[in-house]
Amino acid sequence: MVPVLRLIVLFAVLCSASAWALGPETLQDGGLARVSRVVDGDTVVLTDGRQVRLVGIQAPKLALGRANFKDWPLAIEAKRGAEDLVLDQDVHLYFAPAPQDRHGRVLAHVTRQTDSVWLQGELLKRGLARVYTFPDNRVLAAELLAFERQARSAQVGIWALVHYMVRTPYTLAADMGTFQIVEGRVLDTAQVKNTVYVNFGKNWRSDFTVKVSARDAKLFAEAGIELLALKGKRVRVRGWIKSQNGPMIELDHPERLEILEDKKDPIAR
Repeated sequence: MVPVLRLIVLFAVLCSASAWALGPETLQDGGLARVSRVVDGDTVVLTDGRQVRLVGIQAPKLALGRANFKDWPLAIEAKRGAEDLVLDQDVHLYFAPAPQDRHGRVLAHVTRQTDSVWLQGELLKRGLARVYTFPDNRVLAAELLAFERQARSAQVGIWALVHYMVRTPYTLAADMGTFQIVEGRVLDTAQVKNTVYVNFGKNWRSDFTVKVSARDAKLFAEAGIELLALKGKRVRVRGWIKSQNGPMIELDHPERLEILEDKKDPIAR
C-alpha cells in the first residue's frame, strides 16, 4: 500500500511555489514519474501512459479537436508554460483525496523533482490558470487561492484580459454557460425549503443569485461560513453561470466562496 504523507505548501506573501514540508494536509504519495507530453495547461501525460489532471486549477482550454469549440484566450501560452516547467522532466505525484476522475485521468498535485516547484502554484502565479476546486478535492485550496490573488493583483497572464476579468453581479448577461468569478455585495439571503439563496439584486426573478442546497450548506457552516448571515457582506464566488431566474451559480463547497474586506470599490483585484 502506498504510504500517506502529510503535506502542506509553506509560503508567504510573494513567495515562490517551491517549498513543501510536513503539515496538516493529507495527500497520498504517488511516487516519481516522468512527463512525456503536455496536453494543455492543466493536463500532462506520463511515460507510463497515465494522463494526469492537475487538480485544483483550470487553465485556459484548448479545442483539442472538439467540434464547435474554440481555444480560450492564452490557452496555447498556458500549455507552453506547463511544458516549460515539466516537459521531459521527473515529477513527484501527490494524489488528491479523489485520485481519479470519470475520464480515467489521475488527479494529483505535482512537484518538479529537481527543485520541488509546485506545478499548480507556479501556473497560478504566472497567471496561466484559475483555482478550480471540487467537493471531494479541496486540499490546499487556501494556498491555491493565495497564488491566484497574487497574479490577479499584478494583472499578469489571464488577468490582463477582459475575457477572464472578475465580473460584477450586473455584467453576466453574456456569460451564460461559462465559468466565471463574480464579486459583489449580498443584498439579501433566504432559505426556501431545502435551498439557501444568496441574492445580489432586488429582483430574485432576474438578478444574479447564488444557490446552495441545505445539505451542502452544512459544509459552509463547518468552514465557519453562515450563509444566511452574509447579507450586507462583499463576497467573491466562482462557478459555472446557468440561467435560472436570471444568472445563477450553484455552490456545493465553501472553497468557491470568499468573504472580502468591506471596501467601497466594486472589484477587489
